[in-house]
Amino acid sequence: MLRILLLPFALLYELVISFRHFLFNVGVLPSKSFDVPVIGVGNLSLGGTGKTPHTEYLVQLLKEQYRVAILSRGYKRKSKGFVLANSTSSFEDIGDEPMQYRQDFGKDVIVAVDSNRCRGVTNLLKMNTPPEAIILDDALQHRFIKPGLSLLLTDYHRLYTDDFVLPVGRLRDIKASAKRADIIIVTKTDKILSPIVRRLIIEKIQPRPYQKVYFSYISYGAPVRFPSLEKSHFNTKYSTIILFNGIANPYPLKDYLRYLCRELITLDFPDHHEYKEKDIRLIRQTWDKQFTRSKLIVTTEKDAMRLINSPYLRHLKGLPVVYLPIEVKFHKQDEKIFKNQILSYVRENQRNSPVHSIED
Repeated sequence: MLRILLLPFALLYELVISFRHFLFNVGVLPSKSFDVPVIGVGNLSLGGTGKTPHTEYLVQLLKEQYRVAILSRGYKRKSKGFVLANSTSSFEDIGDEPMQYRQDFGKDVIVAVDSNRCRGVTNLLKMNTPPEAIILDDALQHRFIKPGLSLLLTDYHRLYTDDFVLPVGRLRDIKASAKRADIIIVTKTDKILSPIVRRLIIEKIQPRPYQKVYFSYISYGAPVRFPSLEKSHFNTKYSTIILFNGIANPYPLKDYLRYLCRELITLDFPDHHEYKEKDIRLIRQTWDKQFTRSKLIVTTEKDAMRLINSPYLRHLKGLPVVYLPIEVKFHKQDEKIFKNQILSYVRENQRNSPVHSIED
């Protein structure tokens, strides 16, 4: 019933978005290209498709051969304009996702934020040592810049083909926008993916002749302890794990943690949540109420970026609090082809770079 009531608003939203795309398609609104490899990573939904770990996958693939920059909007940051991340940057300066990129890659990768992507790329190219490849994080809807290669991510459990635009569904863009992607990645699949399921999903997506479809899944790394960030390991199966998170789709993490404990207690906050003192007190109170012997508090790496320098962490002092890094992996039949497609694009669009390829 609620969906039926919201349908007129969804139709109006879709009409407005379609008209905006029409203005770009006919050239009323300009789309700018750059003489440097630019890879756009995005989705059609509100979030939770895995843009951050896929962006990091691309960086890992390229950074040994090229100078790589990540340009993000810096969602919920308190700064304005173009900001180049450095060792003293906080999530208030650049946002939680760019903070994670800086934390994970350090000086090996240029991390910058700018809501105006064209201005951001222009500033990156004015650097003394400009990047040889630029990755645009969450850029599918930012049509003022035209990536040379566009990646569309869609959640295996909620394909964009099965979803609806806001406010009826979770799509922030129309389904027809998928045709602008060169690559479609079905994310968060099971580690074992049968050929039948693979074929059914591809039939649902109905890719264009120029589009490649790949499948990836999530892999969790060793837990990292707060606040020293020293590596920690799960020594036993815990009686109770308390998970707190502020991400769009925490269900894969919940599924993973359920295998590591008898009881999983979750505290779900809004996506990109900025933790206040009352939130940390709630986590502490939840801990104190559990009378089991073997307990652990877990969060995500993205949440950790918003908490590392928080003065409110004192309320959790002495407790075992860790975050779980994640990475994406591609299924075997996809991995080499995907890597070659990315590297070929970057290599062929270099101005003065040596030829690189993946060895058998």
